[in-house]
Amino acid sequence: MKMIDIALPSQQYKRKVTIFSIAAVLVSLACVYMNFNPIGFFTEFHYVRDLLGEMFPPNYHVYTENSSTGYAILQTLSMAFLGTVYGGIIAMVMAFLAASNTMPYKFIRLIVQAVVSLIRVLPTLVVVLIFVIAVGPGAFAGMLTLVFTTIGTFGKLFADIIENAEKPPGEAIYSVGASHLQVIRYSIIPQVLPAFIASLLYAFDVSMRAAIGLGIFGGGGIGFRLQMAKSVLHYKDVTAYVSIIIVLVILTEKLSDYLRRKVLGDEKLN
Repeated sequence: MKMIDIALPSQQYKRKVTIFSIAAVLVSLACVYMNFNPIGFFTEFHYVRDLLGEMFPPNYHVYTENSSTGYAILQTLSMAFLGTVYGGIIAMVMAFLAASNTMPYKFIRLIVQAVVSLIRVLPTLVVVLIFVIAVGPGAFAGMLTLVFTTIGTFGKLFADIIENAEKPPGEAIYSVGASHLQVIRYSIIPQVLPAFIASLLYAFDVSMRAAIGLGIFGGGGIGFRLQMAKSVLHYKDVTAYVSIIIVLVILTEKLSDYLRRKVLGDEKLN
């Protein structure tokens, strides 16, 4: 007769208590290490009240008095757009080299997959610091960082999309004498192109948010203007910049969602 290993209720209770105790100890140690003090937020709340008083009302005259503000907004949009376009194109090329159904040579696939994985694990802040040192602070460094991060984020995603393409259309074309490149051109690309475009529209949304953060670390754009206003304690200007940033992010997100629905809703993309 086989013995069935069934945990008794007392054993299950002890196991749950042990797991909960370990988790509680870890959380407590983390709070002690971080000097976490929730009571301090209420006892020192007058600092928050004073800061809000310095931030409001926003100084919206910064848009009219400083002509560089509009230029900074345009820089941020350009960084996000070019970073998405160049990064997306390179990611698509690398995806076709990394997918098993488009690249028959395993050695090349492994090299490309390793490069994409290496790009993915590098933190964005490390990348922007490297480019700031290499090409100097400014929008160009921010754009190169967005190109780099777009490749890492969407290179593997595009490769997965290619590998999940339906095989019967390609097999039918191949059976009548088509070459491997013709199978990719007339079977795989028409299937994956709408998903690629929809993903790149989402990538533009992501790059727009990232471009603002990169500006704080020397990447240029409206994020750099925000950092400069904060560094000289012009908090009313900070609130004005934050306001336009919120508007830009919302408009970019809505536009991206609208275009993605249009692309994914079409049965065939010409």
